[in-house]
Amino acid sequence: MIPTAQLSLNESLVALDRAHLVHPVANWRGHEQRGATVLQSGKGAWLRDAEGHELLDAFAGLWCVNIGYGHDSVVEAAARQMRELPYATGYFSYASEPAIRLAAKLVEIAPAGLNHVYLTLGGSEAVDAAVRLIVQYYNSTGRPKKKQFIALQRGYHGSSSTGAGLTALPAFHRGFDLPRPEQHYIPSPYPYRSAVGNDPQAVIDASVASLRAKVHALGAENVAAFFCEPIQGSGGVIVPPAGWLKAMREACRELDILFVADEVITGFGRTGPMFACEAEGVSPDLMTVAKGLTSGYVPMGALLISERVYAGIADGTPAGALVGHGATYSAHPVGAAVALEVIRLYEEGGILANGRKVARHFEAGLQAMLRHPLVGDARSRGLLGALELVSDKYTKASFDPALQLPERIAQAGYRNGLIFRAFGDCILGFAPALCYTAAEFEQMFERLNRTLDEVLDQPEVRRAVA
Repeated sequence: MIPTAQLSLNESLVALDRAHLVHPVANWRGHEQRGATVLQSGKGAWLRDAEGHELLDAFAGLWCVNIGYGHDSVVEAAARQMRELPYATGYFSYASEPAIRLAAKLVEIAPAGLNHVYLTLGGSEAVDAAVRLIVQYYNSTGRPKKKQFIALQRGYHGSSSTGAGLTALPAFHRGFDLPRPEQHYIPSPYPYRSAVGNDPQAVIDASVASLRAKVHALGAENVAAFFCEPIQGSGGVIVPPAGWLKAMREACRELDILFVADEVITGFGRTGPMFACEAEGVSPDLMTVAKGLTSGYVPMGALLISERVYAGIADGTPAGALVGHGATYSAHPVGAAVALEVIRLYEEGGILANGRKVARHFEAGLQAMLRHPLVGDARSRGLLGALELVSDKYTKASFDPALQLPERIAQAGYRNGLIFRAFGDCILGFAPALCYTAAEFEQMFERLNRTLDEVLDQPEVRRAVA
């Protein structure tokens, strides 16, 4: 082994990473062989790696850097709070001003009826809190049999011990003894591959029927809640028809089960409005948020709770007894200060308005990619979208996994200075920052088209295309 002193800074960091840092959602041995790509700096929609390679980030970090990199006012908000009060516990009835103001602000901008906020360190923790408090709610209101949870196939609800079971992706179950017996799934509202075709109303009706059938099979007296993302993110950016979310919310109300909207990815302008629920006038019983809440600058998430659920727990708790859920870093004042400034930038700094304005460039660029021989479907809402790659546009046949097409495309994209998500089932995911310009979208799609051309020119890929 070369002595560390003789390595470049990047080489020494890669060596240390191989030896010590465990990466999320990775093949550990595969990562050791590959080595880390060390990112060094960012500004706006652009990143630079440790070797000086400039990259256009078309995925906002991990669906989260909605305002873009390098906003000094956010850094200053964090520094100011660190100097004044770097930590305050929420236990023992203590609180900090930023946490109080953030809770009030979230209630102000959230769908009507979500009047209470539990602040977390991220989306997975918010989902975990939702499940625990739903169980508490039914126990507190005298319905202890309601313990079954329903989610969507291809859904993602984090990777906590509980949330990973609601997540319906094999990688999050393999080796973890998941899903649990009380966790169930219904088919995804996936127009491109729906068994009922791509007629919007047919897709909506099929989802409602599936939910009703699952509740009937489990017994309505046993079902606690239905969890869904307004647009499925890690499952391949599945965009249901307009009206789907409202229909599912109404079905939950009729079935007497709680409706939980997971807006960890879709919140804070990602799909156009502040929250995706807004577009259909949906008010969930609970809503999870994270990612865009702080634009990824510091860790923070939140669970928003309706008056009905909050009162059910509060009134059903014996006098003097504790509701035993909490965490050391809940309502962290620095995270709250950052979130408040990020929300100010959405509203007063023009970030939300810009995202809405440039979304047409994003949608047009994705639709134009349908001309490419590899692209079978293009879908988006706001600044959240995907391309689905197929070997045969007529049959919609995918590619043999042995071809490792996603890996080929991700590597080619990086060489061309573009970062996006290449899912294992040949879906390319995009979530550009809301600060993108029309010119940056031109660059994005030029680089993306070049990337797909280069991959298509590889003999093994060319032979696989019908």
